[in-house]
Amino acid sequence: MAEKSGPEKYAPPDRRSPEKLSNVDQATANAVEGEIREFVRRDVSLPHRQRSEINAANGPAAENLNALIQRVAGDSMEEIDSVIRELESVRDMLRNEGGRVSREVAGYASLSQAATTAMKVFADSIKQWKDAAGKPGPR
Repeated sequence: MAEKSGPEKYAPPDRRSPEKLSNVDQATANAVEGEIREFVRRDVSLPHRQRSEINAANGPAAENLNALIQRVAGDSMEEIDSVIRELESVRDMLRNEGGRVSREVAGYASLSQAATTAMKVFADSIKQWKDAAGKPGPR
């Protein structure tokens, strides 16, 4: 294998030209490149043409490509819509659970406040009984 020179030598591996293609591969590559060039020429030279006219002029290969792109895009859009619906349901569930937890915490806070108040009443009552028991009674 001969050492490449010039820009080829410094090009990233994915941008270098293939080492050597067989005649069939080369012919296929040339045909594909030719079709791409022709497609670009038609697309650039007639920018104001209606989309339906362009699709009709491009032939079956372009129609197949357009159909493939629409199928792939349609599947992607359906998947995105599905994920959005799932995220919305999770959001709703989290909101509901957040509200429930808030109500539970408020209930526990209220119960704690009531228990604290009851304990103060009991403590005051016990203190009064102790004070009454410690005082000498009337003789």
